[in-house]
Amino acid sequence: MPVTRIALREGRSAAWLQQLSTLFHQQLVAHFAVPPADCFQVIDCYPAHRLIADRDYLGGPRSDRFILFSITAGKPRSRAQKEALYYHLAEALHRELGIPPEDVMVVITFNQADEWSFSRGEMFSPEAL
Repeated sequence: MPVTRIALREGRSAAWLQQLSTLFHQQLVAHFAVPPADCFQVIDCYPAHRLIADRDYLGGPRSDRFILFSITAGKPRSRAQKEALYYHLAEALHRELGIPPEDVMVVITFNQADEWSFSRGEMFSPEAL
């Protein structure tokens, strides 16, 4: 049950953003043990002066096509699952949207079930599934 904020520079069409969303979700399903119907994303598009990333720090060179995926996930994933997600996401974005792999950054944060409320002001309980 991850929720993801995707940050990138403004200027992309609605169709392009939808393709980005779909590609990302496909990688979550294939490599991060996410059910197909479990899709929660927020796509934030920023002007150049509001999305700042070092062009060379631990990777790069980064360009104006830089995309940051900030994933909050409720259950831990293995190192192999995380590595597979990183690799396959960068590869799919490069193949389908022409995004250089150097421009793809992913940060994953894990938390507990009781830190989620999906609706009605009720705490999520995995036992209820």
